[in-house]
Amino acid sequence: MPTDPPRVLIVNDDGIDGPGIVLLEKIVRRFTDDVWVIAPDEERSGAGHSMSTYHPIRVKQRDERHFAVKGTPTDCALLGVHDLIPGTRPDIIVSGINRGPNLAEDITYSGTASAAMEGAMLGIPAIALSQVFRPPNQPHWATAEAFAGDIIEKLLRAEWRPGMFVNVNFPDCPPDGVKGIRTTTQGLRPPGAFRPVRRIDERHIPYYWIKIEHPEGGHAPGNDLQAALDKEISITPLQLDMTDRRALSGLQQLFEA
Repeated sequence: MPTDPPRVLIVNDDGIDGPGIVLLEKIVRRFTDDVWVIAPDEERSGAGHSMSTYHPIRVKQRDERHFAVKGTPTDCALLGVHDLIPGTRPDIIVSGINRGPNLAEDITYSGTASAAMEGAMLGIPAIALSQVFRPPNQPHWATAEAFAGDIIEKLLRAEWRPGMFVNVNFPDCPPDGVKGIRTTTQGLRPPGAFRPVRRIDERHIPYYWIKIEHPEGGHAPGNDLQAALDKEISITPLQLDMTDRRALSGLQQLFEA
């Protein structure tokens, strides 16, 4: 069980000055003052579960409990747990609030989700939170603000199995448009969400942007994509064990017969 009040490490991938992490600290401070913010010094969206192994990680301490890290969200979680937070380890790692969805296969790319995944690897309960929206519209930050605190407090009381972390997505609507809270499975969109777009610079040299264009489909009753369509908050328990157990018997027949 966590201490009361809990010690909370806040991480993100949008950068330490992102509006989502500023809002998240405000929310968490409603139920604890033992809050530590350790986040990338600039946006690291799409960093996934990468960590810095070939160059030094520079840290700029802004005040007693705020640290800007020239590194990935995973680096931030590791530094917080092992070095920057004195005394006892955090009771929970809370990552976000991400500016945009982390639904379905998004979690494999997401630095937000990966910081929570690192928490699971460290044996610490961890939650990733994201506010769904579609550009050029702006995120409904008020929706996350209205619901995140209660969700985090309830998850603090949950039973956490080893290797587990939780992914939360707030729907793309104002607070009064939220239809409810749903515990969900992870969805899987059709292929083709990311595509390189070729451009030419002023010296006639090609370069590329990765375009994000989520295809329609993949939603099904009970999954996170369907919850987002239904204007519901999705709470998805995830785990580090990615074994496809349904494929085991077939592979055993091929290789162990």
